[in-house]
Amino acid sequence: MRSRWTILAALFVARAAIAFQAQSVAAIAPQLSQSLGASLADVGVLIGLYFAPGAMLALPGGAIGRRYGDKVTVLAGLLMMLAGELLMTSSTSWTVQIAGRLTAGMGGVLLNVLMTKMLADWFAGREIATAMAIFINSWPAGIAVALMLLPAIGTTIGLYAVNLAVAGAIVIGLGLIALAYRAPDATLAVEGERGSLTADTICAVIAAGLIWCLYNIGFAMIFSFGPSMLVEQGWSSAAAGSTISIVLWLAALSVPFGGFLADRTKRGEAILVTCCIAFALLTLLLSRSGTVLPIVVALGIVCGLPAGAIMSLPARVLEQKTRPIGMGIFYTVFYAGLLAGPAIGGKLSTSVGSASAALDFGAAALLACPVVLWLFRRIVAGWYRPVTSSMPDEKLEMECLGTGSS
Repeated sequence: MRSRWTILAALFVARAAIAFQAQSVAAIAPQLSQSLGASLADVGVLIGLYFAPGAMLALPGGAIGRRYGDKVTVLAGLLMMLAGELLMTSSTSWTVQIAGRLTAGMGGVLLNVLMTKMLADWFAGREIATAMAIFINSWPAGIAVALMLLPAIGTTIGLYAVNLAVAGAIVIGLGLIALAYRAPDATLAVEGERGSLTADTICAVIAAGLIWCLYNIGFAMIFSFGPSMLVEQGWSSAAAGSTISIVLWLAALSVPFGGFLADRTKRGEAILVTCCIAFALLTLLLSRSGTVLPIVVALGIVCGLPAGAIMSLPARVLEQKTRPIGMGIFYTVFYAGLLAGPAIGGKLSTSVGSASAALDFGAAALLACPVVLWLFRRIVAGWYRPVTSSMPDEKLEMECLGTGSS
């Protein structure tokens, strides 16, 4: 019998492959611009296109998995990611690049929505906080590896090799899911119950999704345009990518620590506000200071701390029977914002003539998070009542996710 930790390892690698592919364009942005004759605005569009299908597929993603099975749907998503990458490898045509990016993004969103549910099936009521913290870290880990490896591969071998490296990572994830994953003997699904969301609940979930979206836009500007900003200052592509990757490696430590801190102190919202403001100020300082390395280290320590507190917000307003549709709304807002964010950052960079404009845009998004949190609190304060559940594991899961951290 496969242990749940083996399952977690397989899901971790598969999700890291999504991040690796999502970051592949930004990691080689300077080389890609030269090869395709594209501006930073064009590259920003190509980065954002990976998340475009999420705005349409996040909501029905759970239903697709329920109909065809989680494992089958995830394997199909990985095959779509592989097909999209191979399509981008086949031609330097801008139209083909867009088609490949969209195809890969469709597969990526199916994985991102379903694998969280698959992990919960195995860990609900048993070390779920630890498992979720490890699982979330697959994203910064995948991005960090991309920033370290892909610029060097692109410089020494060429863009074709970059595409093949990404395809190889996807194949590894595909093999692990096919061989290692199986559904647990029992799940925590509530059979025959389909809850309905009130207007206030929908507004609260949208607000929570917007906070997660704005936070990730600020985060994305660092690793999407940070390397290009350093290249403008005279750094090599490899050195710039490796330096910015430090943010991601440190975030892999600060994300679980931030969640632990929110649970222990019961001050999740204070952590969210304080760290988002500090994150924004450090982002502004990064493009204006010659002492890059200390700022990068500070960014890595601070940037991951609010993640756990933000991700606990939906659980405060969603019961288990409304969680599938509620989280679908949450991820729809998240993906829609990530589609627009890099495109806006690239457009601003082109207009100003420097990638530092994208980092300033990211800082503004981070400063908006406390404002939206205030709106979330106003909505919840008007109608909130403690969420109860007939399932002890669900209650434990909500506690582990930090529902009492406000």
